[in-house]
This record gives sequence, structure tokens and C-alpha cells, in this order.
Amino acid sequence: MFEGLSNSTFGETSEISSVANNHTIHFESPSHTGILLGGLNSLRSKNLLIDVTLIAGGQSFEAHRVVLASCSDYFRAMFTTEVRESRQKEIKLEGVSAKGMHFLLDYAYTSRLALNLSNIQDVLSAASHVQVVTVVEACSSYLQAQLDLENCVDIATLAETYSLHQLRKNVYRFMCGRLMEFSQAPNFQQLSAAQLEYILSCDYPVDCPESDVLQIVLQWVEFSPDRIPFAVPLLSSIHFNKIPTKILAHIWDFSILPCISSQSHPLYKMITTQIRCENLDNITTTISGLVNSRGMELAIIKVGGFGISGVTNEVTYFLPSVGKWKRLTTIPHVEQCNFGTAVLNNQLYVVGGCFNQCLQENIHPFGFFFSPRFCKWATMAPMLQERCRFTLNVVEEKLYAVGGCSENFEDPAAANDDSSRCERYDPVTDSWCYIAPLPRNIGRTQHAGAAWKHMLFISGGLEQDVVSNSLMRYNTLLNEWEVKANMLTSRADHSMVIFKDKLYVCGGWCEDEATGNRFLVTTIDEYDIPNDRWSVKTEVPTPRYHAGTTLVGDQLYIIGGFHSDATFDRTTGVIERFDLVQSEWSTVERYPQDIWEHVCATLFIPRCREDMEVISDLPKT
Repeated sequence: MFEGLSNSTFGETSEISSVANNHTIHFESPSHTGILLGGLNSLRSKNLLIDVTLIAGGQSFEAHRVVLASCSDYFRAMFTTEVRESRQKEIKLEGVSAKGMHFLLDYAYTSRLALNLSNIQDVLSAASHVQVVTVVEACSSYLQAQLDLENCVDIATLAETYSLHQLRKNVYRFMCGRLMEFSQAPNFQQLSAAQLEYILSCDYPVDCPESDVLQIVLQWVEFSPDRIPFAVPLLSSIHFNKIPTKILAHIWDFSILPCISSQSHPLYKMITTQIRCENLDNITTTISGLVNSRGMELAIIKVGGFGISGVTNEVTYFLPSVGKWKRLTTIPHVEQCNFGTAVLNNQLYVVGGCFNQCLQENIHPFGFFFSPRFCKWATMAPMLQERCRFTLNVVEEKLYAVGGCSENFEDPAAANDDSSRCERYDPVTDSWCYIAPLPRNIGRTQHAGAAWKHMLFISGGLEQDVVSNSLMRYNTLLNEWEVKANMLTSRADHSMVIFKDKLYVCGGWCEDEATGNRFLVTTIDEYDIPNDRWSVKTEVPTPRYHAGTTLVGDQLYIIGGFHSDATFDRTTGVIERFDLVQSEWSTVERYPQDIWEHVCATLFIPRCREDMEVISDLPKT
């Protein structure tokens, strides 16, 4: 059978001699879908094989049941079950406009849809009614692309009417992120009480202080006497503890709300009670530089460092409400280490550092800063000289870069002079300038730094390759350094934090004077700033160096690091927490991986982030 038949038609040169060695050829036509849709649309236009008539908005539309059922869950259920409509030749669609049905049928037969502001509501209404999911999604995407301050209320209403949950989230996030500007737009007063209440109760960051949020709510209420009954429930969502008492009283004095002069009015009682309170909780917001902490949560972040896979530019974070370490972002630079890190106005600054290229260490002066609210990086002016293994600290809204290594290794004297230089960055002018160099013009690397009031403290580090126990203080007002009482132990690669009027140094290593061997410093030492006096605060349960350290309230966290210089089993992901008030240690869940030479800090992160991956444990080798 088929013997002697040539298969050259299919591009084969051999002949098929029997069924047993027949070659199967799979053919697929890219144009078939278009041909099929074109044929169906032609049948519809010629009124051929039509088996159903749809009536919408008083107009009749001829169609094929199989086409409707193939793209609509609504029609599929109608035509494949024993409902009454399955046997009817005419089906009346209540609540669907003729315009919407016209566009929907064109889509069903052509796969094409032209959306614009004049037809979007009709199309969305029809697609939602008959459950054409692809068109609903297309309408949602279109509305998202058109979103602005002039139409955001209308789009929010559409999203709520047609249960477009993701669009609704995006619209309210947009409103909150531009709340101050939005409150001045004409359509702000079109918000319903429920919509304004949702803005106040949702977990999205806003762009203005809580005092402005209060004034915006009062502005909405004052627009019409009919809104007075909504005032109390709306104001219940105001974070009064974030508004200083004097500002709150000033706002209330200038409020022109009618019908509340009576002291028995619930709104009068609410505001006057809040005015009498001492609102001190705004300290956190002030220190962090946040405009408003709505929708934000204080997170511990881990920046860069090394792991089992080598050096990384990854930034991760831990939100207490989530309880997991998640990926936040990546430093926009080739993989590097030993950079300076600081948080100013709730923006993460990463400056300088070094990277390997052709087996050579390259030090650079460039910097970047990251906004967690917008999840974006931006560049900043480079430092006046390249640096790595230096300190970067914030003192009164400016960054201070102190010490570190530079590229000038050919001339040791010049290199030492470079590493004693210090400079200051002003974010307002995006510029660096030199300040007074370190005392005695002696360079310093692998030291620690922390700010207190208008002072910057620098401790330990390597001073001409010798581990130092010195403590120096820089007065930003006088541009002068002064030497303070030496630390109890010399330290390098350690960390320093300040809590109230006390300075705490922890971790690090020192060298045995007799043998030159490196050993870990096991204590956390406390420095009394007003009295210039040191004392031992506690012993670290797991001594280590190159760990990440940060302060959350009165809790000191030590994360990861090196146990020792031993070749094996020296890295860790252990996280220990020390209560500076109660002087008590506790262990929290470890970091998912062993890490070292990273930096830890605190940063307010939006809780509404949905795109970040949870970090998992790497298998032990």
C-alpha cells in the first residue's frame, strides 16, 4: 500500500514504501485563525447561518451562538444548559447599551477593539455583563493608562462598579501618592464619603504631613452642610498622634465648620480631646525624615555584602508585619563592596566602594540613592575623591564621608593624606565639599561612625595598619575635631550606634600584640557622651565581625558576620537582639543565608508592595 509513492511533496527525498515506516508531518497554518474569524464575520454580515438575535438598547444584533459561547462565560452557560434562553431565538439583554453590544460583537468576530474615552464605559458595562474577561481586562488596562488627577474619581467609581480590584488599588494608590495636589483639583469634591473614608483607611503612602491630611478632610466636609454627619467617622481615621498639639489647635481655630459650636457636638468633643493630649508620637516620623508614615512600616534592611555565591548588590528587607526577609532592590552598579551607606530623609544612600576588574581592585567616588516609596534609584554628585572602607553618616540633614582607602597607592604619603580627608554632601545643592581632615592627618580605614546632635563620632579602625582604640568627635558647627577618651579595646571592622546620650561599639577584631594573631572582641562597650567615660555593657552571645548592626527603638540587632578567621564554619546568618534598656539578649529567626561584610539600617517601606520575592534558605554544601 502506498508503495512507490514519493514524499518529495513534503520536502522529503526518500520514498514511503509501507505504512510501517511512514513519516508523520504536522502542519499548522498561522493564517488559519484570521481566516476562521474572517469567515465567521462574513457569515454574520450576510446574515447566513444566524441562530440567535440579541436585543440591547432597543436594537437587534444578529449572531451565532457558537461564537458568543466561545468568548463569553455568560453566553456559554446560557446556551449549554437547560435555561429558558437556550431555546429562544431572541434574547433581550437588560442593562447593556446598543453601543456597547456593537463594539463587543465586533471584537468577538474580529478580535479587534478600538477603545476611547467616549466608548469605554459602554464597552466595559457590556463586557462585564456578558463576562467577556479579555475585554474587561483591556478596559481596565486602558483606564489605568489614562489615569490622571482630573479623571481619577471617575475611574475609581468605574473600578468599584465593575469590581476591577487591581485597577481600584492602583487608582487609590495614585490618589494617596498625590493627595495634596489632588485635594486642590475640582473633582476632589466629587469623592463620596465612602471613597474618602477608604483613602483614609487604606494602606497607601501619602505625600503630605498628617496635619495636611486633617485639613483636606475638613475642606471636604466644609464643602456642603450635608457632609457634617460624615465628619466624625472620617476624622476617626486621622492619626492625631502624628500631629503636634500646637498645629492641631491652630487648624481647629481656623476651621469654619458650621453647626459644631455646641460643646456637646461629637466632633467638638473629638477635636478638643485630641488638642488636650500631648502628641509625642511624631518623634519617629521626624527622625526618619518621612513626610508621613501612613502606609509605611519601619523595616530592617540588609545592603550588599557577601554570601555563598560571592559579592552581591542585593538589598533585602524585613517587615515585622510580614515576618519574612524579602528582596527590595539592587544597587545600580557593577557588583561592589566596602561602600558607604546612610539613610537620609528615608532615602537609602550608597556611595563609593570598590569592585574587581581584571583581578584588580578599583575604588570609585560615585553614589546613588533609593526612594522606597517610588522604588526608584537616582544618581548623585560623585565624591571629591574615590573611597572604600570609609564611614558615611548623617548629621543634621547632610552626609559626612570620613577616611577610607583611595587609589593613590604609588605614593604612600599621598595615600595617607587622602585617607585622612573628609567631605560633606549637601542633598539640596547636590554637591560635596572638603571639611577639616582627621587629626594629625593620619589616615584611617575600617573604622565606625555615628551621629549625635551636631556631632560626629569616629571610633577605632586601622591607623597606618595598626588597630586603633581612639575615639574622635567632629563638631559640625566649628569644623573641628577633638580627641575623646580611648575605647576600652582596640577595634576594626566593628559598628557603632547611639541611643539617647550613650554610644555603643560592638563586634570587630583586634590583634594580639605578642603574636600578631587576630582575635574577636566579645563585648559591647558603652560610652557616656556627657561624661566622656567608657564601661563594658555586655558580652555578645555570638562574637563576630563584619556583621550588620542597626538600632530599632531601644533594640540593637546584630545580623550575620564572621565567627572567626577559621577556614571552615566561620560564616553565620544568626540574628541576635539586645535590649539596651533591660540589658537582655534574645535570638530571633536567622537570616535565610550566611552573610558578611554587609551593612544594616532601618528604612520605612510601603506595606502595599506585592512584587517582592521572599528569600529562601540556600542548601548547605
